Amino acid sequence: MKPEHKDEMKARARNVCLKLAYDGTAYHGFQRQTPPVIAVQNVLEKKLEIVFGDSIELAASGRTDAGVHALGQVVNFFTDGRIPVDRIPRAVNSLLPQDIAILEAWEADREFSARHSAKSKTYLYRIQQGEVPNPLTARYAWYIRRPLEIERMQQALDLILGEHDFSAFRAAGGAPMSPVRTIYRALVEETEGNQLLCTLHGNGFLYHMVRNIMGTLVHVGTGKLSVKDFKSIMDSRNRNNASATAPAHGLYLSHVEY
Repeated sequence: MKPEHKDEMKARARNVCLKLAYDGTAYHGFQRQTPPVIAVQNVLEKKLEIVFGDSIELAASGRTDAGVHALGQVVNFFTDGRIPVDRIPRAVNSLLPQDIAILEAWEADREFSARHSAKSKTYLYRIQQGEVPNPLTARYAWYIRRPLEIERMQQALDLILGEHDFSAFRAAGGAPMSPVRTIYRALVEETEGNQLLCTLHGNGFLYHMVRNIMGTLVHVGTGKLSVKDFKSIMDSRNRNNASATAPAHGLYLSHVEY
């Protein structure tokens, strides 16, 4: 929500939380944009205002980039609207486009913030392999024609477990904050349809951090970089040493823990 409206919004009767999923292909990220540029937040706030009968300003667990998808984005907002929480998903979904859906709704205490109360997040990244591209996954996975060596990729991912300075995988333009993060789980595995699924669970992520890790990890998988090279890149704390940022359309905000 806008800082200048925070006190006004928090004076309202209810703090409502939503869990939502969306296909990010058609949107300029989650965070509200100035029309004609449209973000998920623009669409969702407009439909919520119809259902609740007052102005809505969302706070979100994370500002996913243009083209990034979500399976478990969490938002909260303050409202005087009286619709029961069990009726919210159906009411709002009836107004939303097919690429956005409310999965759950609940009421939280007044101090809960989808952004500031989050303890950890899980991101998924999908890679589509194969000699021929799959048009049915083109919007949802990064296509890599060359076979990737999963064992080497997992060895590289093992190096990011625990607390580290992730400056080497931090893009310029993000909010000023400590580059130190803790990764609890980092796994790459084969899934159906000749896909690879990478899961990263940590206490927080820097701007483009997951996509920059994935860009570098794929180069480990193709043999362009060794596992030792990956460690040297991370230890250098220099973004210029890492590989190019992986495409947005393979990334999913999967789960937020509170």
